[in-house]
Amino acid sequence: MKVRIGISLGASAEPSRFAAAVDLLEAAGIDSLWVPEHVYGPTVEPFTAIAFALARTRRLKAGSGISVLPGRHPVLVAKQLASLAGLAPGRVLPVFGLRPAAAAERDLFPVPAGERAAVFDEALVLLRQLLTSSSVSFTGRFFSVSGASVGPPPGKPLDIWLGGSAPAGLRRVGRLADGWLGSLLTPAEAAAAVRVIQDAAAGAGREVDPDHFGISLPVALPGLDGLPAGLLASIGQRRPGTDPGSLVLDGWAGARRGIEAYVAAGLSKFVVRPASGADSAGSFESFVAGFARELVPLQT
Repeated sequence: MKVRIGISLGASAEPSRFAAAVDLLEAAGIDSLWVPEHVYGPTVEPFTAIAFALARTRRLKAGSGISVLPGRHPVLVAKQLASLAGLAPGRVLPVFGLRPAAAAERDLFPVPAGERAAVFDEALVLLRQLLTSSSVSFTGRFFSVSGASVGPPPGKPLDIWLGGSAPAGLRRVGRLADGWLGSLLTPAEAAAAVRVIQDAAAGAGREVDPDHFGISLPVALPGLDGLPAGLLASIGQRRPGTDPGSLVLDGWAGARRGIEAYVAAGLSKFVVRPASGADSAGSFESFVAGFARELVPLQT
């Protein structure tokens, strides 16, 4: 497996700091940058950020971590992705999820009541057809198109990854996606998730590439942390009763040990972020320097 480790941008994805962050990651030889989707906030919108970063660099990959698909029309999403893949082949890393993390944003991605999962499934099917065929006719419950085309399929196939850790979400990855990016799971839990995904894939007559399993990991560093209230609240909501210390890597030494444990569990792609958010430019630069020194050598 090819171990690759990228960095998720927090406050450094704000417009006033984004260009400097992109330049820093490119100069440091970082594999990839990842931009979260927060509509109600100052961070750059992910597809806008990806386009900007790819145009500004020659090697850096860029991903959305994680964009919401239900509530967006899959033809428009396919057009965005096909355009990006044509402009920067092999450097576009889309990851989609079921709903926004912030409850206040959920009305911004409207779907029929009680149908979000069904819309997600159908949107994924249509999205993948549009990215692999020059013309698509499709009739579903929620989307219908006739002779739809977003241009020639990307010369290098574009992989569609999904987030999520609920059993239904893991099975969706197995049935419909090319890869999985989890979060807030221990290595043992991540290994169990991989098994659920591959079992679902086998049941659908397919296999997810064993090299296409990853996880997003917060790292707590001395001088940047305590753990912020927002992270603690997210862990409390998503993993009630779980010790946050089992889900947050403790310093660079803990990050190295953690990544090695996840690799042993069958994962090979990692998105690392400072647990504190590294809110100042100086602290983000320090984080990138530590990342390049301590984690980049783990790549294979």
